Amino acid sequence: MRLNERKNTEIRSIEIIPNIIPNAVGSCMFAFGNTKVICTASINEKVPHFLKGTGSGWVSAEYGMLPKSTNVRVERESVKGKQTGRTQEIQRLVGRSIRSVFDLKKLGEKQIKLDCDVINADGGTRTAAINGSFVAVSILIKKMLESGMLSVNPIVENVGAVSCGIVNNEVVIDLDYLEDTNAECDGNFVITESGKLVEVQISAEKKTFNNQELIDMLEITKKSIYDIIQIQKNILDNL
Repeated sequence: MRLNERKNTEIRSIEIIPNIIPNAVGSCMFAFGNTKVICTASINEKVPHFLKGTGSGWVSAEYGMLPKSTNVRVERESVKGKQTGRTQEIQRLVGRSIRSVFDLKKLGEKQIKLDCDVINADGGTRTAAINGSFVAVSILIKKMLESGMLSVNPIVENVGAVSCGIVNNEVVIDLDYLEDTNAECDGNFVITESGKLVEVQISAEKKTFNNQELIDMLEITKKSIYDIIQIQKNILDNL
């Protein structure tokens, strides 16, 4: 039994609050247990310069942590004058993950901006940001279709994400902060509803892992992400 009394294959409780930001066309709060992230989606008629004249759109993301989202106050990166490498890596991951399920030609020459703000961190903030971003962008697209800004839905399928690792020689899903800091192996998996791999980020922290352990992690995450996607769909279907 894990310290948090979850089974090895059990994710934390999920909470999704759609339309949490009145000024945002698409928004939600996504929570894995005590990890809570607010995600918003905005539309911009300007695309990056390399897409001008191509008829194709783009999806990008920004990520940040509020100063007291952790036990020790996090300094605002705007005060430092630059983003950390971790921040840049996470926001690129979020952008790639959401773009993976978009037909960007159907979006046209428009850019969707995702903003992910961690309001409380207890492990898994990047996977929570991906899950929340998909809900926020789905709300945005729904409203664009209803208003006539889009004639076809550019979203091909749902996508979800969850962390997985090895703690005390056992494969466990959705690590909280304490597990993450003690993990022998730590990874993040992004998978579509049809089971296609978008991204796998995994590394040995305290010792190496073998092929079977990698397969076990992949199988557990596929099942968990399918469950996460069903929760996403239930929320979106009831809007």
